[in-house]
Amino acid sequence: MSSTKTLRLGAWLQATPFTLVFVLFLVLPLLLVAAVSFWRATDYELIPAFSLQNYIDVFNGCSSTEELCVTLKTYLSTLKFCFLVWLITLLIGFMVAYFLAFHVRSVGAQTLLFILCTVPFWTSNVIRMISWVPLLGRNGVVNQSLQSIGVIDTPIEWLLFSDFSVVLAFVHLYTMFMIVPIFNSMMRIDRALIEAARDSGASGWQTVWNVIVPLSRTGIIIGSIFVITIVMGDFVTIGVMGGQQIASVGKIIQVQTSYLQFPMAAANAVILLAVTLMMIWGLTRLVDIRKEL
Repeated sequence: MSSTKTLRLGAWLQATPFTLVFVLFLVLPLLLVAAVSFWRATDYELIPAFSLQNYIDVFNGCSSTEELCVTLKTYLSTLKFCFLVWLITLLIGFMVAYFLAFHVRSVGAQTLLFILCTVPFWTSNVIRMISWVPLLGRNGVVNQSLQSIGVIDTPIEWLLFSDFSVVLAFVHLYTMFMIVPIFNSMMRIDRALIEAARDSGASGWQTVWNVIVPLSRTGIIIGSIFVITIVMGDFVTIGVMGGQQIASVGKIIQVQTSYLQFPMAAANAVILLAVTLMMIWGLTRLVDIRKEL
């Protein structure tokens, strides 16, 4: 019995440093943000008094049935980007991971191609975003090339500082977060199952849909969680690629923080966190990640 207690004590001691880091750098900051969201603020000071006014102000005008309030429009815009980016990164990530896992036989070639996929991460996100400007701008490479070959007469305006450019930048920045977990799940699939499906007369698409996709669902869910959480809170990409003309929840929080409206920004942050956690909770209901891992 004493040996069991010793093992339990050793396990708790081993977990203590990680628990302290988790509490200090995640739990306490979140509690502080939640506490500040109930504070009041004037032009000169923050007043640590409990008040729901910040949350009321966030949803100001939402009781009207004639049109959506600013908050709901902003969340719908953010969710739109989130869905589009998730769908595109999922398709690209699945195809790239499938190619690396099942069509590249050599481990060395897999490693080399996988490293090539990480090359964009060797530079700053801002630099990677700015690199699209000379390509997609009004006088950029794409417009000049299309005009020179006679495809268009006037420059295409929606290539830059638009929803298209925002989604393009998101996909460019975050597809790798979808590739890695899906590739990891595919590498764990027993190849005998695929051979059994083929021997049973299943076509290539049937094998992918009925064997590979279900066995890769853990990687798909983990990649989806990564992409969704990053896109929901991102404000730099939308600000740069949207030309400061496209609203998002993260952008609103950033603007409120820059104007020292910390209680209002905290209230928006709490609401955004709640919405994101609900989305993650819905995804985790599809598969028991802890069991699969």
